[in-house]
Amino acid sequence: MNFAAQLFYSRYLSERLERLYSPRPALKDSEENDPFWQSRSTCPCLAVADPKSNSYKYGPVINGAVGRRSTLIEPERLKDFGVEELLNGDVKVHETKIVVAPEIVLMDPPKTRRVSEFRMIPRPPAQFLRFEDISAAAFRIQTGMQKTPCTYSRLSKQYGMEIYLKKEHLHYTGSAKERGVLYLLTSLTQEQQRMGVIVATDCNFSMAVAHHAVELKIPVFVIMPSCCSSPRLRIYRDYGAMVISYGSTSHDSQNHARHLARENGYLYLEEDDSTEYLAGLGTVGMELYEQVPKLEAVVVPAAGQYGLLAATAAAIKHLDSRILVIGVEPEDFPLLLQSLKTNGPIKDMHGNPNKKLYGDLMEQSLGVNTFQLAKKLVDKVITVSEEDSLVAMLRFQEFERSTVDTEGAMGLAAILAGQLPELKGKKVAVVVSSANMELEVVRQCVDRALVLDDRISKFSVQLGEWPGDMAKLLDVLTREDVRLLDVCHRRHSDKSDLFKAKVECAVETRDKTQSAHLRKTLSERYPSICWLDR
Repeated sequence: MNFAAQLFYSRYLSERLERLYSPRPALKDSEENDPFWQSRSTCPCLAVADPKSNSYKYGPVINGAVGRRSTLIEPERLKDFGVEELLNGDVKVHETKIVVAPEIVLMDPPKTRRVSEFRMIPRPPAQFLRFEDISAAAFRIQTGMQKTPCTYSRLSKQYGMEIYLKKEHLHYTGSAKERGVLYLLTSLTQEQQRMGVIVATDCNFSMAVAHHAVELKIPVFVIMPSCCSSPRLRIYRDYGAMVISYGSTSHDSQNHARHLARENGYLYLEEDDSTEYLAGLGTVGMELYEQVPKLEAVVVPAAGQYGLLAATAAAIKHLDSRILVIGVEPEDFPLLLQSLKTNGPIKDMHGNPNKKLYGDLMEQSLGVNTFQLAKKLVDKVITVSEEDSLVAMLRFQEFERSTVDTEGAMGLAAILAGQLPELKGKKVAVVVSSANMELEVVRQCVDRALVLDDRISKFSVQLGEWPGDMAKLLDVLTREDVRLLDVCHRRHSDKSDLFKAKVECAVETRDKTQSAHLRKTLSERYPSICWLDR
């Protein structure tokens, strides 16, 4: 009942009581037989004793006082009142039967509550990442995050599909994790931003935190072990972070960072599957859907990027559930694949991935939210070998003029290895997630990839000590149009025949066809030739 209804109800009841308690007028002929007026004349509860004249006068009586009127009296309680006699301050009550007209039953007015009485009940957190979270993150980070290009690959015709490369490695820190980190930092409270944040692992996540925290005027501290290379530490300092070297292992630096966070009020950040972090990563899927019309499949690396895979799948499947989402992870550490087989995230995964190639992959864990998203939305998860990833890095340098790391090349590696034949003739987007690898490691990876791709061949052959034998071998290599990388002439080899010299050569060919032709030519001319294993 609203306020207007309550006011009407109060006025109506007051008028009714005023008529009930007012002095009885002279009865008309038509009212002599009215039961209501008969009850007014015989009901002693409506008479008030006058102490001077010992007579009764009609008037309202409330708690023994005359002349005051209640603002709200419930009609059903009128039957509880009886005759009241004031004798020396004592009240004597007599029961009297009241004959009235049929009672009108009214509903009680609802209890009104002040605004301060209402308590806001917080909404329970969503179990899974919602598309609304991703769209909110896209709006928040649009001014601080560039939209990376998604270009048509020159390798498309070679592998029979339309390949589009989403070049996330072109971010300032060379990683797609910048998206999640920026939205995570902007979601912190002002008090947390004022106190500062601290990280303790040398990875793409820490680099993104160091860069964007400085851009947002948030104090950032980086704790690194002594084994961290000097060029990497210089990168953090160039971003503007306070770098502290502590301990000999990553566990030592992490424990020290947690201690500093507790003592000084810093917020210790490590990569997890919080809603804010995943929502920022999911913006990759929104951009892919916008940049590639009629997209049919998306290939996303999962090594150290499980959140990127799950969040991208959440965005893509919301926009078009028919688009396939495929995750790729290394063969030596198939954490997601094994977790899907056991129907739960594995905490202790036994594997031995190459740390120089996959960073701190063994320290990564699969969160519950990430696992549930991947289980529900990812259509397929496959693994690729280390050799396939290295060859994919070589293809990026040759055909795309880009230098990426093994994590960023895994999506393309799955296509090069022929593990996705169902994508033939389809429009496929491949996420190139990162490009953070030291120069010396990149050089070694390229050399190894040339050997794996049959572009560099090594062989040993025994030659006589007669003048001109070495020149004849070099003349054959010249006619075959190969590049001589290294040659070693051993005259005192233990396994060489008497009056023979062992010659080892390393040559580079254009492709596998030229390499096969060179092997055939040299084997026919030098029966003693021995091709060295890769």
